Amino acid sequence: MKRIAVFPGQGSQFVGMGRALAEALPEARAIFAEVDEALEQKLSTIIFEGPQDALTLTANAQPALMATSLAAVRALEAVAGRPIEAIVDLAAGHSLGEYSALAAMRALPVADAARLLRLRGEAMQEAVPVGRGAMAAVLGLPIGAVEAVAEEASREGSPCDVANDNSEGQIVVSGAADAVERACVAARARGAKRAVPLPVSAPFHSRLMAPAAERLAAALAQTRFAAPARPVIANVTAAPVDDPAQLADLLTRQVTGRVRWRESMAAMAEAGVAAVIECGAGKVLTALARRAVPGAAMVTLATPQDIEAFVATLHESRE
Repeated sequence: MKRIAVFPGQGSQFVGMGRALAEALPEARAIFAEVDEALEQKLSTIIFEGPQDALTLTANAQPALMATSLAAVRALEAVAGRPIEAIVDLAAGHSLGEYSALAAMRALPVADAARLLRLRGEAMQEAVPVGRGAMAAVLGLPIGAVEAVAEEASREGSPCDVANDNSEGQIVVSGAADAVERACVAARARGAKRAVPLPVSAPFHSRLMAPAAERLAAALAQTRFAAPARPVIANVTAAPVDDPAQLADLLTRQVTGRVRWRESMAAMAEAGVAAVIECGAGKVLTALARRAVPGAAMVTLATPQDIEAFVATLHESRE
């Protein structure tokens, strides 16, 4: 049975995520301590106790979600008595979740992932003045129609891009605030069920993030990547990668590039994935995968109870 571990992106965070794992398992606790040390900040206190507005800050939310995902992975390994690569065949992460996937597959040390995500969050936030950028979800239109809407809405110096191709009929556009507003009007005129602004602080995954990509590229160039223990499906190509020499470039392109999650899920289905395992906070990715990866089991690993139940199924499959 082929399994894939998937890792959530920004928006899945909530106060208290990962706390039960940290309280129950020293391996999970160690991840939060490692991230705290890497960032020279008690991020774990914000994760476990809040306040919510501090956790939601991009520079906190990104390493916090990675820490929670890696805590779930290390807890799974401890309970199962084997490494993650002996349990899954592939990995993928949505946006910042790609860093979580690489760290889980030992291509990137956890401390380095935390520092890169802190820089990524800060750089993305600072790339565009607050209020100048926006994102919006367009529901009920195919990707080609949304691409046309984004192009139609763009003006010189005021661009709009497809940021997240999440699933059939669920697509996010991003760019200058006025361009995104024009895109919403155009999408509704083309028959979109909904076209609604998202409560985000910057136009992520758009060409306006070019200054952030430049800052991150410099840091990624200094980062030593290892070959991932299992291939990781890259956001910008929707294809598995296991060559460490490609990782810095893929992660740099991801800042301004489209998250090709619909195509990534198609790659999962084509690979014969029979179980999608979401590691960390929330159930967003397993919800998206229900229709896109037909017949696959959907598993979420967020609590000790989730992990015990999943490991029991692993033992059954070996008997």
